[in-house]
Amino acid sequence: MNRDLTAHDVLVAAIALAAGLAAAVLVRVILKWLGVRADRTRWSGDDIIVDALRALLPWAAVTGGAAVAASALPLTPGVGRNVTMVLTALLIMAATLTAARIVAGLVRALAQSRSGVAGSATIFVNITRVVVLAMGFLVVLETVGVSIAPLLTALGVGGLAVALALQDTLANLFAGVHILASRTVQPGDYIRLSSGEEGYVVDINWRNTVIRHISNNLVIIPNTKLSGTNMTNYHRPEQEMTLTVQVGVGFDSDLDHVERVTTEVVASVMKDVEGGVPDHEPAVRFHTFGDSRINFTVILGVGEFSDQYRIKHEFIKRLHQRYRAEGIAIPAPTRTVAVRQGELPIPHQRSQVAGDGPQIAAR
Repeated sequence: MNRDLTAHDVLVAAIALAAGLAAAVLVRVILKWLGVRADRTRWSGDDIIVDALRALLPWAAVTGGAAVAASALPLTPGVGRNVTMVLTALLIMAATLTAARIVAGLVRALAQSRSGVAGSATIFVNITRVVVLAMGFLVVLETVGVSIAPLLTALGVGGLAVALALQDTLANLFAGVHILASRTVQPGDYIRLSSGEEGYVVDINWRNTVIRHISNNLVIIPNTKLSGTNMTNYHRPEQEMTLTVQVGVGFDSDLDHVERVTTEVVASVMKDVEGGVPDHEPAVRFHTFGDSRINFTVILGVGEFSDQYRIKHEFIKRLHQRYRAEGIAIPAPTRTVAVRQGELPIPHQRSQVAGDGPQIAAR
């Protein structure tokens, strides 16, 4: 038989609630101090943990004070059991949300440390958050007296129907997981697909991959298409790459002189222009006798894919200026047409190193 409510019971319950609130405030102050200390460390995980605990521990303190207050009151067994059940469920929900926040933050920090991109690996973050929340939800149901065995059975049977209805979505989900797990593509890489799309990988989420073109336009590609097409990754195994530029000089040019001048221009571009590779060894390779010139390839080094446009632009400008100063001719293709009386014109190819353009000679 329950006793009557007294002033002493009310006073004890009020003191317990006040103590819980005071503990919550004290915990928040301590966690704020710990947050300042965590900001000074190199590891970002302690910042995530402290930030998440700011929401959990104060709620735990308030819930503990409420539980003590409820135990001090002369409640019936049924009411006391219900109060305890509700407080426990609230505490589990707060712990679940905090755990999901911590795990998702740690996964995001790990993905960022691996790829160097802040918005990377959203798919892993979302999967871990959903798994933790689902487990917490099942624990709450079990706590409030709801049997989860029939629910798990229903989910197992209904999962087959959902899987059939969401084949494309699930295919994109698993394709995205495979892409990230295999590390063939990571956010921040510059890729080009055989279908023509190219750009920097911004993010890989549960359904598609977002690519930012050099013009800052976004290209959205389904994960299944990305995993099933031929692709060139210009950032792996390393970002530095080589760039080739085709050049031609006249037949009467001193090729040793041409090679020396071209090498000096390459070295200056690699050293002075942003995106160049200072320790790149300049390379000039003669390869073809053309109709009016000797063709060769110049090999330059660039820091990453988008730097090639700046490097090529500056190299052509400097090379043209240096060739003019050194007297090295870059001839244009020429054509001589011989015309005989009573016959149609018969074109003949002839190399003219000093020529400025097409010339026609009649005879």
